[in-house]
Amino acid sequence: MEHTAPLFVEALVILGGGIAAGTLFKRIGLGTVLGYLAAGLVLGPVGGFVDHGGEEILHLGELGVVFLLFVIGLELKLSRLWSLRRQIFGLGLAQVMATGALLTGALTLVPALGWRAAAVIGFGLALSSTAFALQLLEERGELNTRFGQAAFSVLLFQDLAIVPLLALLPLLDLSSAGVSLDGRQILLSFGALGALVVAGRYLLNPLFRVLAAAGAREVMTATALFVVLASALLMQLAGFSMAMGAFVAGVLLAESSYRHELEANIDPFRGLLLGLFFIAVGLSIDIAVVAANWWIVLGGAPLLMLAKFAVLYALCRLFGESHAVALRTATVLPQGGEFAFVLFSAATSSAILDGTASSILVSVVTLTMALTPLTAALGRRFAREDEVLDEMEEDFADAGGSDVLMIGFSRFGQIAAQVMLSSGLEMTILDASAERIQTAGRFGFRIYFGSGLRRDVLEAAGIRQAKIVAVCTNKPEITDAIVDLVRSEFPNVRLFVRSYDRNHALRLRERGVDYEIRETLESALQFGGASLRALGLERAQVGEIVEDVRRRDAERLALQLARVAGDGTSLASASRKVTPEPLTKPASGRKPRGAKPRFLAQGTADATSADAPR
Repeated sequence: MEHTAPLFVEALVILGGGIAAGTLFKRIGLGTVLGYLAAGLVLGPVGGFVDHGGEEILHLGELGVVFLLFVIGLELKLSRLWSLRRQIFGLGLAQVMATGALLTGALTLVPALGWRAAAVIGFGLALSSTAFALQLLEERGELNTRFGQAAFSVLLFQDLAIVPLLALLPLLDLSSAGVSLDGRQILLSFGALGALVVAGRYLLNPLFRVLAAAGAREVMTATALFVVLASALLMQLAGFSMAMGAFVAGVLLAESSYRHELEANIDPFRGLLLGLFFIAVGLSIDIAVVAANWWIVLGGAPLLMLAKFAVLYALCRLFGESHAVALRTATVLPQGGEFAFVLFSAATSSAILDGTASSILVSVVTLTMALTPLTAALGRRFAREDEVLDEMEEDFADAGGSDVLMIGFSRFGQIAAQVMLSSGLEMTILDASAERIQTAGRFGFRIYFGSGLRRDVLEAAGIRQAKIVAVCTNKPEITDAIVDLVRSEFPNVRLFVRSYDRNHALRLRERGVDYEIRETLESALQFGGASLRALGLERAQVGEIVEDVRRRDAERLALQLARVAGDGTSLASASRKVTPEPLTKPASGRKPRGAKPRFLAQGTADATSADAPR
């Protein structure tokens, strides 16, 4: 217990500090990232509440970056990723090469550094922080903007660049002369990548289909974690970064019908571990090194950010971006990145850097991370916000949602969806039946597995951007629960709802839905009209009768609503108090030839829940 208690107390202190600092900094407009950094700094180097440094916590927190790249991959289809090739392999490659060459050239002027150390430091500092930049973009909903796309493309290429940079370290190690690239290792790396692609395309969807049919939500969550971590580990063993492996797995599942469920299951872990990562960065700051070399750290961090800003801004303009987009991109990516920690640590092990230089560099990178929210705020201040946000890239991701989010895809939903899809409208359809999803896929429908009762699934499906939410579920109690959830969490969304019967329609109107219709009302009216035509009534006369019934039904609902407004009773109880006006004869007064139809009074049958017309 004496060993367990301190660890338990430290975990509580870290969580409490993260909650307090994250909330405070978010409220004052500085963002949660800077809050987590400040929490780590206060809890560790300044306050001493946590005894050890943040290295162990940093390794755990790096899983947050892994989960973040997986979620981003889920939002990108292969075709859309291909559409970004010019920015990834054009702008991204140019940024790494130009920034790395500039910094390397400047560092060779430092007498204490040789060209090998200067090259490692220069290209290590050329990499930006995926965790920081993407978290800032996601917090403000700017990932799908033009500059968000440019920033993401640069970060993605930087994640790819860490592989050759680490592979080249042995060639720069003076103690390992004659080292050459291992062709077998290269084949193994690309073989592992190919195996991941094959597994993603042909094994994961059938696996999730079986799990969804079983109906065990916790198993789905565990499987999602397993897929992300296994993909990351496979890529790390193959020589790539863990974040790269998670991203590839996400892209391969972007076409899956289970992508929204996966995103909802992973998202809580992503947010928690990313916060832990930023706290660990604050904990890992070596105050003694900073104090002894304060002029290097305090001077080097702004110079590094200025150099990266200048190169990135110039390259963005060279690649045809506007001033506003170039400015926002350059102010989001001027910091050093978490992969620099990995590269500098490996360089220290290879005797290319000494321990003091590595500690100074880590402090410089950490300070640039801490300053990034401020530079991003300056970018927003000096760039025209409307110009940047209006330049949306439709092919970048469809995570922003569709105009219509339909929940439930049974018979009613299928017919309604055909009407909307026939107009060319984009829809996102959710259903909790794995069998129905598989069947609908054979007929060309694109639906996703997920429950409308889960707020996180609705968020992942893009409910905030939807103009209409169409609730077409079968069971009234489930429909009511979905309506209550949407009304509570997303009050600005317009709700169009399928009601089960008259009493259910009244309950839905009491909940303030924008439109509701009983599932059998129109079909029953059409059925009755067709029967009258078969009995010899003229089409115009039948139309008058059907319209009269429809009108009287609407009047009865209006009367019930009016009674509720007058006496304050609930709509469901009011439906039992109103006796509808009976129909005694056809609207035209004529009888059909060859038949003597009777138009029976509906009496009180309409007022009972068991016999109420649907």
